[in-house]
Amino acid sequence: MKQIVWIGLLVGSTIGGFIPELWGAGLFSFSSIILSAIGGMAGIYLGWKIAS
Repeated sequence: MKQIVWIGLLVGSTIGGFIPELWGAGLFSFSSIILSAIGGMAGIYLGWKIAS
């Protein structure tokens, strides 16, 4: 179960971090960091739902 949650965290935060690149913001911009955190939380939630 832990591995699936960690994979969800990794994938979610990566996707969330790259979304601001679509509108030209940098990888280390404020929006990238915020969306990376939101994507990480969503990935944890989805990983937990899949594992249980």
